[in-house]
Amino acid sequence: MTQLSIKPLADRVVIEPALAEQKTASGIIIPDTAKEKPQRGVVVAVGPGTKDNPMTLKVGDLVIYGKYAGTEFHLDGKDYMIMRENDVIAII
Repeated sequence: MTQLSIKPLADRVVIEPALAEQKTASGIIIPDTAKEKPQRGVVVAVGPGTKDNPMTLKVGDLVIYGKYAGTEFHLDGKDYMIMRENDVIAII
C-alpha cells in the first residue's frame, strides 16, 4: 500500500478501487467500454471521525461500497474514491 499525501476529514475514507474484470469466466475479453465500475476496494486513508460517530474502518480493510457512492479523483497516477464511512456497505 502506498502512503498518500491526502488526509480525509471527519467521517470520510479514501478507497483504492479494485481493478475491473478483464475477462469473463468463460474467457471472453471485455472491452473497456463494457467494463462495469468496481464496487469494492481497499481503504488507504481514514479520517478522524466525528464527536458522535467514531470510525469503524481502518487502513487496509477490503470493503464493498454503493455503486454511485463517493467522488472519484486521480492522484500520483492512480485512481481513488473518497466517500463517507456510511456509504460503505460491508467489510470483506
